[in-house]
Amino acid sequence: MSPPRSAVSDTGPLPDTSGPLAEQLLRLNRRLHRAQKQYLEPLGVTPAQSRLLRTVAHFPEPPRMADLARRLEVVPRAVTTLVDALEAHDAVRRVPDPASRRVVRIELTSTGRSTLKALRDARRAAAEDVLAPLTADQREVLGGLLSDLLDGPDAHH
Repeated sequence: MSPPRSAVSDTGPLPDTSGPLAEQLLRLNRRLHRAQKQYLEPLGVTPAQSRLLRTVAHFPEPPRMADLARRLEVVPRAVTTLVDALEAHDAVRRVPDPASRRVVRIELTSTGRSTLKALRDARRAAAEDVLAPLTADQREVLGGLLSDLLDGPDAHH
């Protein structure tokens, strides 16, 4: 049996580096998450709330709660909890669906749009903290490698 395609180079089998690479990726992810959390804290928004706001903003029209749960890959109750918290901060509001009285949609408020801009700035600052040691050329190489991984044949989203 031959090694998987990803484990073969032009010069033969590649050394098994998946364990150490996985650990490095996990450590980097944790570091980025900590940096992001530090920048989000003053905004009064949790990482999960931030993700929900970004998700709502990506829909062409206000999404249903079920749409959000599916996109976020969480149970509907988790979306309800996030929406409740964001609604309390006037970042989103529930609006009736014009086609069905039983359906509720979630839309961003002007406060939510302002919060989203502040969140983008916070995420950029957190990423800059993590990427600071890299040169522009190294960042470009890293970006290409990450794109290859994210857009590869096994990409789910």
